[in-house]
Amino acid sequence: MTSYLGSRIRWILIVWMFVMSAVAYLDRVNISIAAQAIQRDFQLSDIQLGWIFSAFVIGYALSQAPGGWMADRFGPRRVLTGGVVWWGLFTSLSALVPPMAGVVIVLIVVRFLLGVGEAVVYPASNRLVASWIPSQERGLANGLIFTGVGAGAGITPPLITYVLTHYGWRWSFWVSAIVGCLAGIVWYFLARDRPQQHPWVTKAELAHIEAGLPEPPAELETGKAVPWKAILASKDVLLVTASYFAYGYTAYIFFSWFFIYLSRVRGLDLKASAVYSMLPFMAMAGGSLAGGFLSDRLMKAYGKRMGRCGLAAVGIGLAAVFVALGTQVESAKLASIVLAGGAGALYLSQSSYWSVTADIAGPSAGTVSGLMNMGGQIGSAVTASLTPFIAQRFSWPASFQVAAALCAFGALAWLLVDPHAELAARKEASRTI
Repeated sequence: MTSYLGSRIRWILIVWMFVMSAVAYLDRVNISIAAQAIQRDFQLSDIQLGWIFSAFVIGYALSQAPGGWMADRFGPRRVLTGGVVWWGLFTSLSALVPPMAGVVIVLIVVRFLLGVGEAVVYPASNRLVASWIPSQERGLANGLIFTGVGAGAGITPPLITYVLTHYGWRWSFWVSAIVGCLAGIVWYFLARDRPQQHPWVTKAELAHIEAGLPEPPAELETGKAVPWKAILASKDVLLVTASYFAYGYTAYIFFSWFFIYLSRVRGLDLKASAVYSMLPFMAMAGGSLAGGFLSDRLMKAYGKRMGRCGLAAVGIGLAAVFVALGTQVESAKLASIVLAGGAGALYLSQSSYWSVTADIAGPSAGTVSGLMNMGGQIGSAVTASLTPFIAQRFSWPASFQVAAALCAFGALAWLLVDPHAELAARKEASRTI
């Protein structure tokens, strides 16, 4: 058995990162399904609920770069395990908050701190990819990891609706916390930071991994980090971060407001809303996996420019079209399908963001992808509060049209990214090794 696992241990780790990704989204999306029950218990307005949604994303966004630095410094194994324990604690605390004066402030603080703990997930996964996955396989690896986003968010509506209707909304948070802690325990015993440290890795797999790394393997051993000056001076890092802001803004509408939009604005009942609100997340899972597969195939056939940047621009550009059209459809069920198409198209571009940052940053992949993800999560925080404001002031279709316009901007930004670029400090390090 050891010999079999050793021949593909890198993919075993990627599959478990898919599980961790799914659990992370279960823990963050559960509140959008339980939101109306929470609103009734605590007498919250939509605007107050938007603040609570935003609190998570602000904590998540501000902790991205520090989380990435920690993953680079201490390794993804320990950092991700600590993150799971942290977010399990604050998911549990969400269930313990009683009706009280100042409950909005308490929920804001708890959700903010939950976001801090979850912030390490994807920078740590990108640090793992940079160490374990050859460049030509990174599209598929990231596609698998981010398929967990759609899978986790997709199972959340029926699971949380079932628990909520049978046991109450507080138990939906307890269930999420328990599942997260179990996944974290498995991760700690399964994972290692580098392939050289894992007892199941064979010499053949190690040689395959090292041959496909963009930087010389010795560079990983130096522990040299790319300085912030070089990171912030990179136009490619800034462009990808700006595009990811647009990506995050659009994606988080589905995670925070889509269930409420279907039930309250489109008039679907609780069970129908739970079913149809799964569609975007199923599309995200399929789009992420397909995008990762296509990215590697296109890269092999036509190079990184087409495989990474071209596919990303097409995916997020198509998302702009679907999201803009979805709100113009009169049938609630058909609108759900069209908007789900937008979510799936958006996730075709997902693996490109993470593959490009891993390639250009190398041993600082956690830090650079953390900075990029901070841009995406700032977009998510903005949409969590801005969406209900636009809907109240103008209309719900206007909220989605703003997201469509941002997607168009995000697609254009990808046309200016150079996927072959390396951060200046990495070039210097490579010359001195």
